[in-house]
Amino acid sequence: MGSLVAVVSKKGKNVFDRVATMLEALKHRGSDTFGIASSSCLVSGSTLTNIREAAFNSPSLIGHGLARNSSTKTSQPVRTRDSTLVFEGQVFPIPQEGSVNLIKEELRNIEGIKNKAVHVIQRFSGAYTFAIAENNKIVAGRDPLGVYPLYIGESKDYYAIATEQKALWEIGITETRPFPPGHLALINKKRISFKTGRTLTQPPMQELGMEAAARQLKNLLLRATEDYTSDIRDVAIAFSGGLDSSVVASLAALCNLEVHLIYVTLEGQEETAFAEQAADSLSLPLRLVEYSLEDIIEILPKIVWLIEESSAVNVAIALPMFWIAEQASKHGFRFLASGQGADELFGGYHRYLQDYTKHGLAGLRKRLVSDVELSADTNFPRDNKVCAYHKVELRMPFADWNVTRFSLGLPAKLKIASQKDTLRKRVLRKMAEDLGLPKKITEKAKKAIQYTTGVNQAIRKIAKSEGLSLREYVQAIFLKELERTR
Repeated sequence: MGSLVAVVSKKGKNVFDRVATMLEALKHRGSDTFGIASSSCLVSGSTLTNIREAAFNSPSLIGHGLARNSSTKTSQPVRTRDSTLVFEGQVFPIPQEGSVNLIKEELRNIEGIKNKAVHVIQRFSGAYTFAIAENNKIVAGRDPLGVYPLYIGESKDYYAIATEQKALWEIGITETRPFPPGHLALINKKRISFKTGRTLTQPPMQELGMEAAARQLKNLLLRATEDYTSDIRDVAIAFSGGLDSSVVASLAALCNLEVHLIYVTLEGQEETAFAEQAADSLSLPLRLVEYSLEDIIEILPKIVWLIEESSAVNVAIALPMFWIAEQASKHGFRFLASGQGADELFGGYHRYLQDYTKHGLAGLRKRLVSDVELSADTNFPRDNKVCAYHKVELRMPFADWNVTRFSLGLPAKLKIASQKDTLRKRVLRKMAEDLGLPKKITEKAKKAIQYTTGVNQAIRKIAKSEGLSLREYVQAIFLKELERTR
């Protein structure tokens, strides 16, 4: 776990200081070791001061900051035969030698910078980004589902990419955008050229009945959970007491992991008792932590700074995830698993009933594919950023490539039974029932984390006390943080 950055000068000037500045902006993600490399030169050190003292001249560089308490312990960049590489994230199942070392060996005998990038994206699934430097050019890529965050931008002087936007802002690049999932970008001093590696498309529909679909889904999710946890012995679960997190917790237990549930909430919330009952029915230990209105006021600016956006919805979701990751880190957990992605795959949100009503089952299937694609710009990076701040590595079995492709290929009628289906996610509920989960969980209606925890209403209350709407309040905090960092 850590950060990836890369810069190419449009004018052939040295970019070493720019790369070091970007790594400084992202040191909250990992600061145990730093490295900067061109295709032929590489420096690394325990501090950016050490790195700057060993500066060299190059118009195109890649850089990395590492948090050693994650599953990745190899200092980067690393050398391949004729290039240097930064690989941030993981391929699944996690190889014994580590993801970055596996990729390094894979690239050793591949000629051409473009071919190397295409090979990585087409060959490996997981949650990752990478950059390769070769002959004053850089190629970068992002995993096919966009599970790991990456942003790209340019100014009159530079092209640049980074794990978080704040690194780009720090060097004067104000117009940024998400790096497209499953693509590679070839960057030289003249241009950025995007090429497709492997991207998500709507799979052919599989004509399966409920029993067969639930059985295959169970096998795929169990395999994904095994792959995503193959390097660990214990895991914390971002627990809500609902269907998705209970499924992930049960699957992790089946993989013989030591499972610990973490539930956070504001004081006096009705859902708290249900979460305790759900944990008891799963026979898994629960760590329940209650927060106050004052806690929200204190932490909101940091949340907005971390997720780099002013969406009131995303802020209200990120805040309890921040607390969960904080508790996981506090109690010694390096890995956190969540049920993120299930609602988009199986039609969990109430708004999908409107799609069903207006556009039928075919239109609903298209909407689900579209929402999974959008997760790369919203849900996945948001949760990654708040977890990375606490040096906790996030694992999301529902974001597995095979699980995603299979689930999107299922008939929509297996997900939403009718235009008035208040439960939805039918095939996942059937799978959970087959896992042995109690009805109190398998038949629990969807309720989003910002509502079960009381966070959304609390932020609204704080905003009102300031004479602002919820949207205006969050926007004001965002602009203040943006001004502070710039």
